[in-house]
Amino acid sequence: MDDDAELRALLRLGLEEAAHDVREFGRAEDCLEALRTGAEPDVVVLDLCLPGIGGEQALAVLGARFRDVPVVVLTSKGDVRTMAVSVKDGAHDFIQKPVDQDRLTATVRNACQQGRRARSAAQLEHAARRGSLPGLVGGSVRMAALARHVERVGASDVNVLVQGESGTGKEAIAAAIHAQSSRHTGPFVALNCAAIPDTLQDSALFGHERGSFTGATGRHPGCFERAHGGTLFLDEVAELSTSAQSKLLRVLQERKIMRVGGREEIPVDFRLVAASHRSLRDSVDAGRFREDLYYRIVVFELEVPPLRERDGDVDLLVDHFAATFGPTLVGAVPAVAPEARAMLRRYAWPGNVRELQNALQRAILSAGGGTVGVAHLPRTLIEAALSAPSEPAVPAAPAAGSRSGALVLAPGLPLAEIERRAIEHALARAGGNMRRAAADLGIARTTLYRKLRGSARG
Repeated sequence: MDDDAELRALLRLGLEEAAHDVREFGRAEDCLEALRTGAEPDVVVLDLCLPGIGGEQALAVLGARFRDVPVVVLTSKGDVRTMAVSVKDGAHDFIQKPVDQDRLTATVRNACQQGRRARSAAQLEHAARRGSLPGLVGGSVRMAALARHVERVGASDVNVLVQGESGTGKEAIAAAIHAQSSRHTGPFVALNCAAIPDTLQDSALFGHERGSFTGATGRHPGCFERAHGGTLFLDEVAELSTSAQSKLLRVLQERKIMRVGGREEIPVDFRLVAASHRSLRDSVDAGRFREDLYYRIVVFELEVPPLRERDGDVDLLVDHFAATFGPTLVGAVPAVAPEARAMLRRYAWPGNVRELQNALQRAILSAGGGTVGVAHLPRTLIEAALSAPSEPAVPAAPAAGSRSGALVLAPGLPLAEIERRAIEHALARAGGNMRRAAADLGIARTTLYRKLRGSARG
C-alpha cells in the first residue's frame, strides 16, 4: 500500500521480477477490505504515510485482525519512536525511504517464509484442538508435512515405522497416529525395547504365568494383551533380541500369543507402531535385524526431523512447555524474555525436543515464578549458543583491540553482566553493525538500543 502511484509501480515491477504476485492499493481501506473479503497475501508492504485512516492505524488493524500476515513497513521517518511503534504493532520489519529494492525483495522473501510458518502452526493448532494430533507442536514446513502424513496413515490400520534422532518426539507421533485411528478408544501401550534386558523381553512382550520363572509370583499380562483393541508402540525396536524378533514375527503373522509358562494361545488384535533412532535398514544389512520382520513392520515409514531443522519451532515449543509445566512447577505460566528466546533459537539442540523440555523446566524452576531470562538457562547452553554462527556465510569479526571474538562467561555472573557481554559479543561479530548485531541476537533493534543505553547508564 502506497499513495504514490509511480513508487507503487516501481516496487511492483521489482517484486514481480523476484517471482512474487503483487496487488497494489493506494488506500489502506481498500487493502483491508480485500483482506476481509477473502484475499490471502503472504505479506503486506505498508507505507505509514497514507491518506484516509493512515498507515499507523492500518498497521494496528492488521496486527489485531490478520495476525498471520506479516507486514513490512515503509517510512520516511527513521526515528526510534516510529520503529518502536512499528514493532509494537506487529511489523515484521521496516524500511526507510528511499527504498532499496534489493533489501525490500530480501525482506519480503523472509516475511513470506514467516507467514507460511505461521499458517502451518495454525493448521497444526487446529488439528490439535480437534484432538487428532495431541502433543504434536510445530509450525515448520517439515512438521506440517509430517502432520499431513500422520493424518493420512492414522486413518488406515497398517503397521508404521517412525524414525528419527533420540529426543525428537517419536512417541508423540505414535500417540497422534493412535488418536487419529479407528482404535482411538482402545489402549495405547508403549514399550522401550532398549530399556528391557534380553532375558526379560519375552515376559514384557508376552506376559507370564505364576511360577514360570524365579520371581514370577503372579500372572502378568504382556504388552500385546494390554494393547488388545488399540495400538502397541515398540520404541527402539532394533534393540530386540534375535529370539524376541522371531516371536514378534510370528505374532504379526498369526495374531496369537502365549504367555511365558502358559499352555494356551491367546488371540490379540492390535496395530503396531515401531520406532528407532538408527536406520532399521542398516540394521538389516548388518545382520542385526531380521529382513522378513523388517518388511512386516515397515508398511509405512515416517521420518521425524531433528529440532535444528525445524525452522521457527523453538518458540512454539517454548510456549507449549511453559504453559504445560509452569503451573505445576511455579504455580503460573512464566514469561520468557526475548533474549532467552534468542539463546534458545541459536542453540543446536543435539538432544532435540527432550533436551529443550528439560532445559526449560530447569529454567522455570530457577526463575522461581518470575520471567525466564538468559541467566536461568544452563551455562553450557549459553556458551554453545553464543559461539554458534547465526549466518554462516558472514565471517565473525572480532572487536577492535580484542584478542579474540570468543565470549567469556565466568561462574556467578549476574544477568545484567551476561546481557552486556552478549551484546558486546554480537557487535564484535557484526563488525559494529547494529542492525546485524540485533538480528544475530534475535531481538528488535529498538530493544538493542534500549539495552545499550541501560548498559551505558550502569
